[in-house]
Amino acid sequence: MAASPTTYCSSPALGGSLPPGSSSASSVFSTRTFFRPVFSTDAPPLPRFAVSVQSRNPDGSSGRGPINSAFEADLAETESSSSSSVSSSIDFLTFCHRLKTTKRKGWINHGIDGAESIADHMYRMALMSLIVGDIPGVNRERCIKIAIVHDIAEAIVGDITPSDGVPKAEKSRREQAALKELCKMLGGGMRAEEIKELWYEYENNASLEANLVKDFDKVEMILQALEYETEHGKLLDEFFISTAGKFQTDLGKSWAAEVISRRKSQEGN
Repeated sequence: MAASPTTYCSSPALGGSLPPGSSSASSVFSTRTFFRPVFSTDAPPLPRFAVSVQSRNPDGSSGRGPINSAFEADLAETESSSSSSVSSSIDFLTFCHRLKTTKRKGWINHGIDGAESIADHMYRMALMSLIVGDIPGVNRERCIKIAIVHDIAEAIVGDITPSDGVPKAEKSRREQAALKELCKMLGGGMRAEEIKELWYEYENNASLEANLVKDFDKVEMILQALEYETEHGKLLDEFFISTAGKFQTDLGKSWAAEVISRRKSQEGN
């Protein structure tokens, strides 16, 4: 047995009656929905009817008034805001295309053909954050977000390396200005603020998640160096030397040790 809804409409115009407490001044139609039990039989199904109900004012007008007009104005404003938001999002994403096409300068300086892009580097760091096991006090999802945005300012300033001779304070100033411009391009709001917060958290090494992602940044670099040594027959000691002793977390240290162990095994062969 199932319950089937049946809607009954009553109208004074049709000889029906209004529900108690209603008046023709406030409503022309009223609807009530009842549920009747339906038993499985061989009898043909009852016909179904669709009833369209529209409320009207006593004077016969369609009920449009100040409230309706205000609602429509709000709706139009929301649609306009949504359209602007969509446009800003596509502008932002289009600009971030530069992260996919800008090569990491450290590899370019060492003559690596087909060097990885900034986006390549951030993507594998995000994968590291995804596959890492649970660590007390560490939010993996936040690590993924930090990894995705930590070099986002380089879409404007490019990959500034120590070999460029730019002081650390100046590098940070340029990147902060670039971040502000990118967030403005996105149209501000909650998502832009989140990107800014994640970026500063990483920049200031201000959380356990930032500590871990900074280690991933170095692990990803030496892993890429090992891969380029294997593929191109080059010696890329600089990258291993510059990161030695700088890992902050036990996980970062163990992953780095594994990469270095594999490098030594290759050298022995």
